Amino acid sequence: MTRVGNGTGLIETMRARDGRIPWLDRHLARLRTSLGALDLAAPRDDLAALVRAIAGARDCVIRLEVHAGTADLTTRAVAADRSRAVVVSSETHAPYPYKTTAREQFGRAFAEARRTGADDALLVTRAGHVAEGTAWNLFWWESNGRAGGAGGAGQLSTPAADLGILPGIGRARVMELTDAQEVRVPVSALVGCSLFLVNAVRGIEEIGIFQGHAVPRDARTAELSSRFWPD
Repeated sequence: MTRVGNGTGLIETMRARDGRIPWLDRHLARLRTSLGALDLAAPRDDLAALVRAIAGARDCVIRLEVHAGTADLTTRAVAADRSRAVVVSSETHAPYPYKTTAREQFGRAFAEARRTGADDALLVTRAGHVAEGTAWNLFWWESNGRAGGAGGAGQLSTPAADLGILPGIGRARVMELTDAQEVRVPVSALVGCSLFLVNAVRGIEEIGIFQGHAVPRDARTAELSSRFWPD
């Protein structure tokens, strides 16, 4: 059992679409698993009922934070979709297998990216492997086999879960929709690849600029995006 410091809580960030919360059961299952793994107190509340009540019939983002056995829910507006400019952060990625409130590494990486004029940042492990973004998982379509995967050109790839990345709900959804290989690659392997980010709030969003260079588009990203949200 992994233990965390006093004051650490857990977060689930969900999307409400016209009052429906896609994958609510998955969010709550991940939360329960994390509470057990980290030996944290679980709330006695009916969390599913609380989430549905605060969503109402709206399209919004719901943040559920559990701390010391207490559940706190807040909402915010949904940001407009857009192509993003992403840079590689100088912040070294530390394993983040549970969605805890100890997110300082991601806050520093995001702030650094914004200071450079970028929208967001990608973190890399101490060993030099591409890991995850500040609040999202990364996928890419390999170009000419250069990303080091067994599938060669055209294969969809994503950083391996055993790097200690967050097992994102959006990541799992993409891997349900199409085959994707989990790999360990350096940043240089992403050059020339079509990149996109995903999480359970934004869905799929293309990365338009990476490290200051335009990213090639791939029609399959839009096709995946069209199927991402369940009916």
